[in-house]
Amino acid sequence: MKKTLLYNGSDDGSIASAANLLRCGGLVVFPTETVYGLGANAYDGKAVGGVFDAKGRPHDNPLIVHVAEPEDAESFAYTNELYYKLARAFMPGPLTLILKKRSIIPDEVTAGGGTVGVRCPSHPTAHRFIELAGVPVAAPSANLSGRPSPTSFAHCVEDMYGRVDAIIDGGECGVGLESTVALIDGDDSVTILRPGAVTAEALSCVASTVKEAYELKDGERPMSPGMKYKHYAPRAPLYLLDGERDCVIDFVRECMRREECLFICFDEDAAELSDISGRLISLGGKDDLAAHAKKLFAALRAADKYGEAHMLESIYTYAPDAGGGLLPAISNRLLRAADHTIVKVTKRDGH
Repeated sequence: MKKTLLYNGSDDGSIASAANLLRCGGLVVFPTETVYGLGANAYDGKAVGGVFDAKGRPHDNPLIVHVAEPEDAESFAYTNELYYKLARAFMPGPLTLILKKRSIIPDEVTAGGGTVGVRCPSHPTAHRFIELAGVPVAAPSANLSGRPSPTSFAHCVEDMYGRVDAIIDGGECGVGLESTVALIDGDDSVTILRPGAVTAEALSCVASTVKEAYELKDGERPMSPGMKYKHYAPRAPLYLLDGERDCVIDFVRECMRREECLFICFDEDAAELSDISGRLISLGGKDDLAAHAKKLFAALRAADKYGEAHMLESIYTYAPDAGGGLLPAISNRLLRAADHTIVKVTKRDGH
């Protein structure tokens, strides 16, 4: 077990100490506006290998390289005009762009592939940390592989204490879902590989063609995290309920009579189901998609905490609606967390 140092993300001296650890080959958890990342010096293949070991992450799942400024990508990737157009519009921010890599980036970062993801986070602590490190930082989310991503310091301590050299406390993450990942696949075209807070609609304001490809084809190598494996999953099975709201409510009430389960719901449901409030976790108001995104992983982790004290059998929530904006990102995370398990709910099912 490693000795893990805990640092205050609002103290420049603490950030500098953590940055020095990373530059010298250590593993450091740091906050971003999306989720917390588990970082290593992107030029140090041995250190990057330690990231996979700490997480229990499959080695064929590539990492994203974080930079202090978009221009820093020039040292390890082949940029183009569209990269800089997108960078001017969305960086710093929750966008990762896939570019052809230079040989200085070790294969451990890219899972042996010829491309690398570049991201410039907007969280001030992340920016200062990367700036002081003086090297690009390769980082996935700072959770044990397959678990819900961490959006708070407490989540990181729970998963990573004793596995890494340092954890920087930067408070709660503002976005709550990992960055949008987009492949630059032409002079004016991008393909979204993982949806996030930078939406397809936003990207289409810069690139004339925006495509989507969230699933791998048979034998295809993943260029983005989150494409190949089950992710974000709580310990108990998660089921997505597809049906009218009153049918879902009836179904959940019946389930709670016969099994130990939880319902991840909305504020409007919590008011109606006040008699079983101890088994509800709310994501906020029904139409507040930003709150849903910010609270989703915390809700899944809260379900795990409940399961530590109870024999939790199931977790239920609404199947996500189709639509634009943040909905594809929320839907993507829920479907992967539930392993695409959707239950069709009707009146007959629920009485």
